[in-house]
Amino acid sequence: MNETATDDAAFKKGETPKFGPNNDPEKLSDIGRKVTRALNSNPMVEMVDIPDIQLYVYRGFLPEADCQILIDKIDEKAEPSSLYKGTEQEGFRTSYSCHLNRWESDIDRIEKRISALMGIDNDYAETMQGQRYQIGQEFKAHHDFFHPAQDYWKQEELRGGQRSWTAMIFLNNVPAGGATEFPHLKIGVRPERGTLLMWNNMAVDGKPNYKSLHSGTPVVEGTKYIITKWYRQNNWVKLTGSG
Repeated sequence: MNETATDDAAFKKGETPKFGPNNDPEKLSDIGRKVTRALNSNPMVEMVDIPDIQLYVYRGFLPEADCQILIDKIDEKAEPSSLYKGTEQEGFRTSYSCHLNRWESDIDRIEKRISALMGIDNDYAETMQGQRYQIGQEFKAHHDFFHPAQDYWKQEELRGGQRSWTAMIFLNNVPAGGATEFPHLKIGVRPERGTLLMWNNMAVDGKPNYKSLHSGTPVVEGTKYIITKWYRQNNWVKLTGSG
């Protein structure tokens, strides 16, 4: 999947979200409650105690060997990252990325472990994306949820609907730069190998949380590798007919 470059403008303008069967606050709120129960019940998961977002960290979630498997696959397949048509902005997303094959045994095993932790059926997750950031590369501040006013929504609402949660794993330590920052929340998470970062793109009422705006800051030294899983309101695999 491409990503969207829709930035903070909608938040500043007080955008009124459009709701419908594929962007349903009641269903998205139910998903939020289910994931919250699953994460709060796991002693290895740390809730970041800040207002305005549900944000969790699991340090050391992925072992070094699995991190290296994913890094190797990213290096093998990565191409310049893309954005949804109509949201392109020069210099907005300068990394490399690839879509990993969910049916490969190692990918399937890792994906299902993440989804089991979060209490979501893995079929509700998009194809896992691998990303590589070299020195100076970044992904400027953006939301992971979809903006239904954008043209790409006509396609995405039929391919699983709105995004609910994001799961991101840092695959290596980065000597300098490359943090995932949430500017409205004034916090950042430094890349640390094996750390799983999870957040709800919706507020507790199931409506888009504009304060979930986040960025991948420029790498200053070294190379940053991550994988990202985006979960949908509806069954991604069933509705797309593929992984």
